[in-house]
Amino acid sequence: MKNSRFFLAAILTLNCCRLLHSTEPTLPGLPKVLPHEVGLDAAKLARIDAVVQEAIDQGRLPGAVVLVLRHAKIGFCKAYGCRMKQPHESPMTVDTLFDLASLTKPIATATAIMILLNQEKLHLEDPVSHYLPMFGQNGKDKITIGQLLLHTSGLMADNPVQDYKEGDKKAFARIDQLALVAEPGKKFIYSDVGFIVLGELVERISGETLDVFARKNIFQPLGLKETGFRPPDHLSGRTAPTEKREGRWLRGEVHDPRADLLGGVAGHAGLFSTAEDLAIYTQMILNRGSWQGKRILSERTVQLMTAPREVPGGRRALGWDVQTTFSSNRGEVFGVDSFGHTGFTGTSIWLDPGSRMAVIFLSNRVHPDGKGDVKRLRGQVATVVGGSIVAPPFPFGVAREPPSDSPRRTPHTSRSETRVLCGIDVLNRDGFRQLKGKKIGLVTNHTGVDRQGQSTIDLLSQAKGVHLTALFSPEHGIRGQADQAVQDSKDEITGLPIYSLYGQRKRPTREQLQGIDTFVFDIQDIGCRFYTYLTTLGYILETAAEHRLQVIVLDRPNPIGGIIVEGPVLDPHLESFTGYHPIPVQHGMTIGELAGMFNRERKIHAELQVIRIEGWQREQTFDRTGLFWINPSPNMRSLVEAFLYPGIGLLETTNISVGRGTDRPFEIIGAPWLDGRKFSEALARTDLPGIRFVPTRFTPARSTHAGKECGGVQIFIDNWQQFSSLQTGITIACELQRLYPKEWQSKNYLKLLAHPPTFAAILRGESYDQIHKQWLRELEEFRAKRNAYLLYE
Repeated sequence: MKNSRFFLAAILTLNCCRLLHSTEPTLPGLPKVLPHEVGLDAAKLARIDAVVQEAIDQGRLPGAVVLVLRHAKIGFCKAYGCRMKQPHESPMTVDTLFDLASLTKPIATATAIMILLNQEKLHLEDPVSHYLPMFGQNGKDKITIGQLLLHTSGLMADNPVQDYKEGDKKAFARIDQLALVAEPGKKFIYSDVGFIVLGELVERISGETLDVFARKNIFQPLGLKETGFRPPDHLSGRTAPTEKREGRWLRGEVHDPRADLLGGVAGHAGLFSTAEDLAIYTQMILNRGSWQGKRILSERTVQLMTAPREVPGGRRALGWDVQTTFSSNRGEVFGVDSFGHTGFTGTSIWLDPGSRMAVIFLSNRVHPDGKGDVKRLRGQVATVVGGSIVAPPFPFGVAREPPSDSPRRTPHTSRSETRVLCGIDVLNRDGFRQLKGKKIGLVTNHTGVDRQGQSTIDLLSQAKGVHLTALFSPEHGIRGQADQAVQDSKDEITGLPIYSLYGQRKRPTREQLQGIDTFVFDIQDIGCRFYTYLTTLGYILETAAEHRLQVIVLDRPNPIGGIIVEGPVLDPHLESFTGYHPIPVQHGMTIGELAGMFNRERKIHAELQVIRIEGWQREQTFDRTGLFWINPSPNMRSLVEAFLYPGIGLLETTNISVGRGTDRPFEIIGAPWLDGRKFSEALARTDLPGIRFVPTRFTPARSTHAGKECGGVQIFIDNWQQFSSLQTGITIACELQRLYPKEWQSKNYLKLLAHPPTFAAILRGESYDQIHKQWLRELEEFRAKRNAYLLYE
C-alpha cells in the first residue's frame, strides 16, 4: 500500500502462528493472511491457545483445529494437541478430516432442501406426507417441511437404535409408525428423526440419495474434494478417530449409531470434512449463495434459510441454530443475527454476517472413551474471536450491523453496500482542480486518507498546482495517538510544519497563517457532540472568517449513521471545548453538514465550500461504506465502541471508569466500590432493548481508577435495531444515582451532558421515560432546523 504512513505507525508487530507444525502442508483454496489484514487483533486471538490448551490438559479433548474466516480470507488457522491418543499418539494437523456429526444437518441436508426449493420442487409449507404418504400416519400428516427444518414438528428427539438394525426400509417404516410427542409448531424439540426424514425427502424428490445429491449440487461445485459421506480409504490416515466399535477404532466410519446402521448416509449425521473445506462452504453462505462464480443458492434463498425465526423457547433458522439452549458455541459477543450449529463429536461452526466472519472449531472430543466435553470450550473460542474484532478489515470491511433511527430501519435489507467516495476521493478523481493555485493549510490527522489508504497530506503535497504550506493537527495529534497536550512538530516526509491545535493554543495564530489562503479540513468525526474535532472545525471557521481565508471541508460519512438524532440539546450557556454548538448528543450529521450549520447559525460568515461525499445515503453506517476504519482516537477502537460512545461517554467525567486503560473502552464500566453482579441485575430489570450486561472485574492501566481493581459490567449488544446508546447511558446514570448516591460523584456528569433539566431529573430519581421528555421539544426544534443543512438523502 503506497504512502500508508499512518497505518504503518498504528499497526503493531503482530505474530500469528497459523500452523502448529511447520512441516504441515499448505492448504489450497482461501488465502491466508495475518489477522490485522482482516481487522482482527492477533494478540487477542492468541488467547485461543491458552483456552484450548487448558481444555486439552484437563482431558476434555485430545486435540482440535480452530479456523477463523473473515472477508473470504483465513486470518487464523491452527492445530492443537493430538489427532489420535490410542492406539498410539499422533499430532493434530490443520488438514485433519473430522466426523462432523450433526453439522451434517445444515451443511448437507438443509442446504439440499433449499436447493430443491430453489428449483421449485418443494415449498416449506408443504406437508411432508405430500411426498412421503406413509409418513402421514398417527397425526403426522400436518407436519410441514419447514417445521422439520426448525425442529418444531412434534417428532421425538430419537427413536430407539433397535429400530434401525434391520435395514433402512424397515427403519423408515418404523419412523412412519411413530406418534407425535407434541402438536406440530407448538414445541421446539431438537430431533434427529426429523432430519432423517428430510434426508429421505431429498432422495424421494430428486431421485438421488442424499450423499450423491449433495456431492453433485454442493460439494463438487464448491471444489470441496474432502467433504462427503463415507470418505475413501486414502483419507483414513488424516482422519481423526472417534471411539472403538466391535474392537476397531472408527476412522472414516460414522460415529452416530443410527447413521451407521443406515449405511453411513443419513440426514442427521454422517458427513466428514476438513476445516479448509468448511471455510469455503461458510464463505459461500456469507456470499449469499455463491463462491468463485458458482452459484449454489440464490441470494433470496440464503436470506430465507438464515433469517432468525421465533420458535418456542428461542430462535432458529432453517437448519441452523440462532439462540436456544443448543447455541453455547455462539459465545458472548456475536449478535442475534448470527447463526451456527454443533456436532456431537465435538465440532461446530458459527457465522456472523454482520462482521462477515465464521468461526470453525473441529475436535474429536469423543476419542478415546466418549467422555470428552467441549461445550464450554467452543463458546470460549467464539467469545475470543468475536472480541478480537478491532476494525472492519483492510481494505474493505463490515462491522456489526448498527442501529437506525425510529422507525427502525435495517440497512442490510434496505440498501446494499455501495462504493462511497469521501471528499478526498472526489478531489483526487477530479485532479484536484478545486484546489489549483491555492495555498493550503491542511487540518488533518491519521484519519485523513483516501479509499486506498493514501494520506491526504501526501496526496495534496504531490498534487500539481496545489501548494501545501502547513499542517494543523487536532486533539491526539497528527497520528491520533497522543492522550495529552501535543506540541508543534515537523512532518518527517514533507518537511512541513505541524501546528498543534491541542496544546498551547487551540486556534491558529496570525504567524502560522503566513502564506495560507485556504484551509482544507479532512478529519473523520465520530457522530457525537462531545468530540473535540467539532470544536476544532468551528475554531477554523472563525479563524478563516477573521483573516478572510477560504475553508474547504472534505466531507466524510457519519460513522454511526445520518438518521438517528437523539439526546438533549446543549445549553448555550454550557458551551466548551467539548460542546461547541447547541446540538443534541447524537446529531446524525456529517462534518460537512455541521460546518454549514456552524457557519450560518453562529453568523461566522466564512467562505465555505464542502466537497461532498458521493455514493452515501443517510442510513448507511460506516460498515456499509467499504471504507477503511481507522481508530479516530486512542480509545475509539472499533465501530461498536463508536455506537456506545454517545451514551457511555457521558459517564467519563465522573468517578466511573469507562474502560479507558483496558482493551474494552466504552464496552465496560465500573469502579472499586461498584458490585458488578448487583449492578447487572439492576440494569437487567430496566428491560433496556437489545442489550445485555454481564458482571465483570477489571483493572484499568490508566485514566480513572488506574491500577485499582473495579467491579463493573461488560456491555453486549444483541440487537442493533433496538439498541439506543442514549437510553442506555442515561439509564445507567439513573441506576448509579439510585444504588450509589454517596459513592457516585455525579456533579461532573453535567459537563458533557450540558443540559441542566436532564441532570436534575436524574438526581431526582425519575425514570428514563420521564427524563426523555425533558429534551423532546428542543430536540424537535433542532431536527427542523437541521433539515436546512442536510446534503444527503
